[in-house]
Order: sequence, then structure tokens, then C-alpha cells
Amino acid sequence: MSRKGLLERLQDGLVVGDGGLIFAMERRGYMNAGVWTPEVVVEHPEAVKQLHREFLRAGSDVVQTLTFNGSQDKLNKIFGNNVHSCQQLSDAGYNIAREVAKEGNALVAGSISQCPSYIEGKGKAAVQAQTREQLKPFMKNKVDFLIAEFFFHVEEIEWAIEEALKTGIVVAATLAIGVKGDMNNVPAGECAVRMAKAGAHVVGVNCMFDPDETVKTIKEMKTALDDAGLSPFLMTQPNGFFCPGAGKYGYLSCPEFPFAMEPRVVTRFDVHRYARAVYNLGVRYIGGCCGFEPYHIRAIAEELAEERGKMPPASDKHKPWGKCLELSYLDFVRERAGRNYWENLVPSSGRFQPPSHGFNPST
Repeated sequence: MSRKGLLERLQDGLVVGDGGLIFAMERRGYMNAGVWTPEVVVEHPEAVKQLHREFLRAGSDVVQTLTFNGSQDKLNKIFGNNVHSCQQLSDAGYNIAREVAKEGNALVAGSISQCPSYIEGKGKAAVQAQTREQLKPFMKNKVDFLIAEFFFHVEEIEWAIEEALKTGIVVAATLAIGVKGDMNNVPAGECAVRMAKAGAHVVGVNCMFDPDETVKTIKEMKTALDDAGLSPFLMTQPNGFFCPGAGKYGYLSCPEFPFAMEPRVVTRFDVHRYARAVYNLGVRYIGGCCGFEPYHIRAIAEELAEERGKMPPASDKHKPWGKCLELSYLDFVRERAGRNYWENLVPSSGRFQPPSHGFNPST
């Protein structure tokens, strides 16, 4: 029997995505936070492989290639010409992802992202030329589907979708926006309609904003899609940092970005709440982006275990809602075993001082 593809799996029920590869790689000492380029796939392939395995064990149904920011114009701008090639990095990222995906019947998603040529105003032909370079290795290697992710402008992602559809591969498209819309002030709902009309099979949002903002954004998108009579599958992959009141640059505008974001990290119980909220809205591709570690993905898989009909392998060492604490030798720790305690906990940052830097929500 042939393996089910993305659309078949979504039609059947639910797909759990993976988490934040580039943030995790930077924290582990394998990536430059100034540029976030993916040369780690050739410099330290075993580190990438291990992270993929941890997400897979946590319940992810998808292994996404670590090829973010891998367009040739981006690589040339950072490293100079002929140092790293888009083809080389994409091939390496694919090979790592495919090896791990085979270990768990997971799908391989080829990741393409925005490129400097758009911001530089070089026009549609130049931008799509960069997109084609990102797509070539994935066509050659026959990825299971494509994800166009972390786009700030709906116009650019429309151009990317147009090129991606020429490959004949299933296309998911996610904008890095909140309820305020894209960088050109196109409302979130209109963005969703435009992505669907461009032909994307799956539409949604990723990164930039926390789970709470993402729930609001995908709700607006769904309303606009319903009003337009369009019904693509919906997808959410928020970042793992609370940034309430942020402007269009989301968590990038937090004064703690990127090296002191830990106090803003969402808990696994925040992720339980997020997963249930977007599932109830009709989202069927549910994952995370920057800041989402494997334990966050496990929380998605555990929250929706009944819908999926299974628990993830990583739950062998973890009972949902802290039930494993029943085995603690300390009375006061045993009292924390159970959903009521963790669902109602408001975590402390552990710091008595107020923040030293103001948060500017206009950015």
C-alpha cells in the first residue's frame, strides 16, 4: 500500500508539524543569530539529524528541511559569491530530513522562504528566479510537499506559490503575520483569500507571533475564506514566545530578541491550550516555529492524542498534566500532579526587577 501524502492525511484528520529548527540550532551552538542561514546542514549534519529525531519522537508527522534563508541571493549577500550554493544546502537538508523521516513514516517538507530580491524591488521575474533555485533540489529529490514560509508580504508569497505549483508538488503557504496583516497593510483575511486563490493547498501563518495572536489571526483567515467560499486546509506554526501587543514585526521587536527570550517562553501547558483552540477552529496542520522545542510538539500530540488515535513515543517517559509527579518522594511536589494545578498556574519569571528596556509595540 502506498504511503499517504499530506492532503490525504489532512483529509483523514490531523497532521502535527515540527518545531523551531533555526532557533534550536542557535541555542545549541550551530547557527549564527545575525543571519540565520542554514549552512549547519553541511557543517554539522549530525546535529541537525538529532534535532529532527527529537521532533519526530515528540510526535511530529513532518520532517521539514532546514533550508530557511537558503535563497542564493541571501547566501551571496552574507558569504559572498560561490561560498555556499542553494543547491548544495538544499540537497544536504533534504538528505538529512529524508533519512530521519523514514524512521517514523513521516513526510518530508521542502522549505522555501522570502528572498532579499523582493525587498530590493527587483521585480517579479527576479524574485521568482530565486524561488526556482530553491525549488530545483526539492523537485529533483521529490519531497512530499512544499512549505513557503516566513513571508512578510502576500504579493511575494503569491509569486512563490505560482512557481511552486509548477513543480506539481503539494504547496502549503504561511505568512509571518498577525491580525494586523502583512507589511503592506493587507488584512489577514484578505491575505488568506489571496493565497488560496493563488492555488495553495494549505494556507495559514507561521512564526513572528505567539500562540494567542496566532489563534486570533487564523480565526480571521478562516472567516474570510468561508465568506469567499474557499476551503483550503488551514495551518498554524506560531513562535514559542509571548509577545502581547507586538506590532507587525512580532517577537523581533521584543528588546530580549534573540538572546534573552527565555522568560517569554510558552509552557507545554500553554501549547495544550493553543492546540485545542486551533483544532476547534478547524485547523488540521498544527505545529510550531522558533522557540518550539520537542517538548512543545509533544504537548500538541498529547492534547490531540484522542483525535490522532495514539500517543507519541516521547510520552513513554511522560504522563500528561504532570501525573508522573505522583511518584515524587516529596509531599508538596506530589500535590502538583494533575491538570487542575498546571492548567491554572501563572508562571513567575523569577526576577524581582521590572524590565530594563521598554517594549515598543509600533515595531
